[in-house]
Amino acid sequence: MPIVSVRRDELFQALGQTYTDDEFDELCFQYGLELDEVTSEKEQMEREKGVGKAEGASEIVEYKVEIPANRYDLLCMEGLARGLKIFLEKEKAPRYKPVPAVSGQTQRLVIDSSTAQVRPHCVAAVLRGVTLDESRYKNFIDLQDKLHENLCRRRTLVAIGTHDLDTIEGPFSYEALPPQEIKFTPLGQTKEFTAPELMEMYSVESHLKPYLHIIRDKPVYPVIYDKNRVVLSMPPIINGEHSKITLATRNIFIESTATDLTKARIVLDMMVSMFSEYCTQPFTVEMAEVVQPDGTVLTYPDLPYRKEVVSASQISKQIGASIPTKEMARLLTKMCLESEALPDGDSIEVEVPPTRADILSQIEKSYL
Repeated sequence: MPIVSVRRDELFQALGQTYTDDEFDELCFQYGLELDEVTSEKEQMEREKGVGKAEGASEIVEYKVEIPANRYDLLCMEGLARGLKIFLEKEKAPRYKPVPAVSGQTQRLVIDSSTAQVRPHCVAAVLRGVTLDESRYKNFIDLQDKLHENLCRRRTLVAIGTHDLDTIEGPFSYEALPPQEIKFTPLGQTKEFTAPELMEMYSVESHLKPYLHIIRDKPVYPVIYDKNRVVLSMPPIINGEHSKITLATRNIFIESTATDLTKARIVLDMMVSMFSEYCTQPFTVEMAEVVQPDGTVLTYPDLPYRKEVVSASQISKQIGASIPTKEMARLLTKMCLESEALPDGDSIEVEVPPTRADILSQIEKSYL
């Protein structure tokens, strides 16, 4: 089960209410989560390195919350706070909406046929008019890391790249080239390296070393360029320094390359839905066009909503508890599944939002 670390006071501010540790533990239990630990950076460092060796470490209290592996929408403070507020019936679930480019010029990414040799799929979207601060930036990066480790299967299925759109220029191209032909300044560096040099450098770097095997022995490596041949990323290893996100970033271009297109779409939907609340128009996401090697143009993000009709009596039978139809509809709504009891007294119309990719059928709904 993934563990999400959130700053207690920041979470309470988002929830509009404070709790004792025991009260929050109970809230987590009611929701189906577990408060794994109450700690701080200083406490963790003292535990690992010894008392007196944590000078300067933060004493801000952190909650470490254990999240079900299939609840990707709870893997960051934003999603956790949103889910809990909906559960507490303090607010309704937001409507996530793909919108056309404000400027009228849609960002476009073209996939070259060469990528079929290594990592054939790519999806993209834009978060427009984002306002970041230190905490939001940290949460944004943390969500990428959690998705990479979880749904993305340590980047083997999907790798996420996020870029300051104002530092690059579309249209973008997704290509696969012989390693020696790829040269750029990677994130956190000040000079250019060839791809083979990067692979050698990262072979002794603990953070990136685990991902090198994904492409190391391929005849070509994936790379994303902008119009001016500026490298955005060499997925699934590293982004370019040129387009890195900072606190001053206002427009974010997100690309996800993948061996599994379905997972890539889900990952993109999760990234943009979680942080679209900070856009100029909250919960809207600017669409991008992705041109396939055969010339087909696909538009992302999907952000799909779908409706299903389920039987309250059948669900009650499956979970072993008799719940009245209207009460079941209310409980489903509290779990971010807008629901309405239908006139026949047994049927419930359930709307599944893009953030609940874990819901596949009535069987899954029975175990919420």
